[in-house]
Amino acid sequence: MGSTQALDDLCDGNGFLLDCKEWTTALGHEFARAENIVLTEHHWEIITLLRNFYEDFGDSPANRALVNYVKTHLGAEKGNSHYLMTLFPGSPARIGSRIAGLPKPKHCL
Repeated sequence: MGSTQALDDLCDGNGFLLDCKEWTTALGHEFARAENIVLTEHHWEIITLLRNFYEDFGDSPANRALVNYVKTHLGAEKGNSHYLMTLFPGSPARIGSRIAGLPKPKHCL
């Protein structure tokens, strides 16, 4: 990929992938780069959970739902707002969902 214009062509007006089935790990890296995030194994762990949440519930999680989902699957050490904010500053659910190629979470600015 590499081109911001090419990435923009795949996204809606909010910068989220139009078709989540088109997502690849390479696109995940492009979205992360646009957010000034260098993905680590810790990011990928949460991205995987975001994609699992979407498969389970058919929607991207809001922040509280994401925290609870992470806590259920990875424990309280990672299932808290502070940890998620260190990985995805600003809005973990919004930014994480974007990087994961998912739709914008409802009620997210």
